[in-house]
Amino acid sequence: MSSTDPTPQSDSHLLGAADIRELAAAFGVKPTKQRGQNFVIDGNTVRRIVRAGGVTAEDSVVEVGPGLGSLTLALLEVAAHVTAVEIDPLLARHLPTTVASRMPEKAKDFDLVLSDAMEVTELPGPAPTALVANLPYNVAVPVLLHMLQTFPSIERTLVMVQSEVADRLAAKPGNKVYGVPSVKANWYAEVKRAGAIGRNVFWPAPNVDSGLVSLIRRDPPKTAASRAEVFAVVDAAFAQRRKTLRAALAGWAGSPAAAEEALHAAGIDHKLRGEMLTVEQFAAIAEHKPEAAR
Repeated sequence: MSSTDPTPQSDSHLLGAADIRELAAAFGVKPTKQRGQNFVIDGNTVRRIVRAGGVTAEDSVVEVGPGLGSLTLALLEVAAHVTAVEIDPLLARHLPTTVASRMPEKAKDFDLVLSDAMEVTELPGPAPTALVANLPYNVAVPVLLHMLQTFPSIERTLVMVQSEVADRLAAKPGNKVYGVPSVKANWYAEVKRAGAIGRNVFWPAPNVDSGLVSLIRRDPPKTAASRAEVFAVVDAAFAQRRKTLRAALAGWAGSPAAAEEALHAAGIDHKLRGEMLTVEQFAAIAEHKPEAAR
């Protein structure tokens, strides 16, 4: 090996399958479906997630649902600082000890917040520049949107979610799975699929495949309407996704005729369905909500 070759990283501090089971038994942890707990047991997978997230030595990363610490340790290999948000008191109590015992030199760069991620409004340490997480599948979309809205300093996001959810998040207008998650995620970021993850890297193994989704922060559409006003149009348009926009937005606008008028003012064919519109077009509709319906 020449002096210019990178030093191989040791896996000794990462958590493998035996380590995960040993820690779970020692802590009395029993993974629950209610909290979507499926722990990653493969070091190559967590390092792949860190790479896909573009994490650098300058990043302050927030991780949601760290569990026993598989991804946390891989993030600490690279990032300047990691803050983990964990809802389970048992897991939260033991994670700092795991970090301190396996990566003592990085313990000072780690913070833990015991909280429901949907209720987090501030974090210790430097402002987060990246969100990297194996999100609980049952709350993945609302948690993702909450974090993006609450922490505008997050520039890059890489989340592992159920494969179908990954498809929805990354879908483009006209795709059959394009819907509310697609539009709302695109308000904050450029979204794309970043790979697939097999079931065998988890314990317990989930009944569904997983997918990686990359989100790169961008400015929201330029519009006079607020985010809440735009999202209200999105929700209305997809609440009855088989209906034309004229019919689907009737309640939002006050009547089918008023919806048609708003759509015409926004330059959008009232016969289209919501699945054909970009986030910019939804923003244009929001700007033309009839005064009587405000």
